[in-house]
Amino acid sequence: MRPQDHPPAPLADASAFRFAVIVSRFNETVTASLRDAATAALKEAGAAAVQVLEVPGAFEIPQAARAAAETGRFEAIVCLGCIIRGETPHFDYIASAVAHGITNAAGETGVPMAFGVLTTDTMEQATARSGPGPDNKGREAAAAAIEMAALYKSLSGQPNRPFGFRV
Repeated sequence: MRPQDHPPAPLADASAFRFAVIVSRFNETVTASLRDAATAALKEAGAAAVQVLEVPGAFEIPQAARAAAETGRFEAIVCLGCIIRGETPHFDYIASAVAHGITNAAGETGVPMAFGVLTTDTMEQATARSGPGPDNKGREAAAAAIEMAALYKSLSGQPNRPFGFRV
């Protein structure tokens, strides 16, 4: 059986959670597929709400993720983008900044953020990771966000916070 032929892993119940999906427009053929797979997975899992927020490029993802988390309206954030290596060190700087920025934003806001930013050498690699099927990294990032929202809820010992309030 080819990897894309296996059924997708079951998703946890997301009906108690609200999600923001931050998606970069740069490399849009790839990121649109990541976005579509992530939002489909969240819908399939019964998410209470999903808001898609677009940003120009991957560098802006952590900024938007932090801003979304600080609203208190989301239990988790799904971060989606695509950075493809070029001929200069720009790739390394952007990939590192995005990874560290998302990690810092999650730690500082207390809102889990799933990393669905592809960092590939070629467009072909990016396309392979964003194609249809259960191995789409957008779906995987959504699944991680659902699990982390549930984990954070279980650690808090409290029911979901009311819309618009942060504990």
